[in-house]
Amino acid sequence: MSDSNTGVFEQPESGANPSAAFGVESVYADLLSRAPENKMAPRLDAMQRATEILGEPNKAAPVIHITGTNGKTSTARMIERLLMAHDIRVGRYTSPHISKVTERISIDDEPVADETFVRIWDEIAPYLQIVDAELEADGQPRITYFEALTLLAFAIFADEPVDVMVLEVGIGGVWDATNVADGAVSVVTPIGLDHTDMLGDTLADIAAEKSGIIKPGGFLVSAAQDPEAAEVLLEAAQSKDAQYRFEGVEFAPTSRVGGVGGQMVTVKGLAGTYENVAVPLFGAHQAENAAVAIAAVEAFLGGGEKQLNDELVRAAFEQVTSPGRLEVASTNPTVIVDAAHNPHGLRASAAAFKESFNFSNVNIVIGILEEKDAVAMFEVLREEYRDSADFATRLYLTASNSPRAIDPERLTELALDAGFDEDDLITFDKLPDALGSAMEAAGTEDDSSAVLVTGSITVVGDTVVLLGEKKED
Repeated sequence: MSDSNTGVFEQPESGANPSAAFGVESVYADLLSRAPENKMAPRLDAMQRATEILGEPNKAAPVIHITGTNGKTSTARMIERLLMAHDIRVGRYTSPHISKVTERISIDDEPVADETFVRIWDEIAPYLQIVDAELEADGQPRITYFEALTLLAFAIFADEPVDVMVLEVGIGGVWDATNVADGAVSVVTPIGLDHTDMLGDTLADIAAEKSGIIKPGGFLVSAAQDPEAAEVLLEAAQSKDAQYRFEGVEFAPTSRVGGVGGQMVTVKGLAGTYENVAVPLFGAHQAENAAVAIAAVEAFLGGGEKQLNDELVRAAFEQVTSPGRLEVASTNPTVIVDAAHNPHGLRASAAAFKESFNFSNVNIVIGILEEKDAVAMFEVLREEYRDSADFATRLYLTASNSPRAIDPERLTELALDAGFDEDDLITFDKLPDALGSAMEAAGTEDDSSAVLVTGSITVVGDTVVLLGEKKED
């Protein structure tokens, strides 16, 4: 692969890569054979060396870089649609995926073609092997799973090519693999306590890690933050001579009205006000994400001083989707999937659920990953659902296929620690059994009953696959 305008690498003349004839699943297996980020000390030198040897595909297009604890993927998808409405070709890199790894690397809101995914991996793999060898000779682990996937995304975006890269951070910011890109606009969605084992156990510590994506002379667009986090972000922007704009100060959603399939939102942006924008997503947090997305695109296209075309903004949001975020995945009975995976996200999701759906019986299927604060998550579920006068609630405790999933029996203990009663809980070793039992319970009740699947992206992804297989039967 080559691109004379970007300096992207040429394929070596010899040394065919053994993955050449294989499909996406084989490439994914190759990726998964590499170490995960949470098993390693932070580093950027491996990414810097790899991008250097690949011809710096990370610099093939300007970047809008997104970090935060919750709302990153939804905000990225909104930014993507706004740019597309302006006839800008967008490469979007988000994580994790729900059903298929190619979802992480999108071109104009479509997952990269399987053929392209495999072809570009085949082209970059020999170069990664060179870096692997150098790292191992230096006593370091070889390129990790997320590093390799990020490099693949950069290479695909350079090959297409795209006009803009919209990049979602994996974890943190300073040491994240995506941070070899120089974001023209750095976006920070709401910061909460998550990944505390890696990022620190205070909001200030976590904000400091995430502020690492702010580049000298860049432009920070931040969601409304706890003062402790906001102060860190402000100081980081000032120290790097970057412009900065915060939700609630320079921009904000000023009104919203819920409706069928979403809400109508008015946003005061950096350069103008956008009235009656139909956002087909649920909850106040999605209205806030919409405001952040609009401000980010205003900053990118006009330095925050040029109003976007109202009709283009409306047209963009009409096309926005965010799979796995309070998404109705099936009906009869209603099954809603939501990828909230920390206390902050679960509380925002619960508020949106209460506002947007009219169910009195909620059967919650939940699976949680090892690194999460499961007790705090269960406390939110107890407060928002079990203790609410709005719902009769039962929890179906289970595990996704992820090797990081907490054992369901252990989940039961944690739920009891969080204040649930034994009568509130049913435990299942396997997700299909939990989902089937919850759907059966909802189906025998009236239209006021639903199934809510939540707790992790992996349990949502496995559920979506199961429901798809059920439809095909």
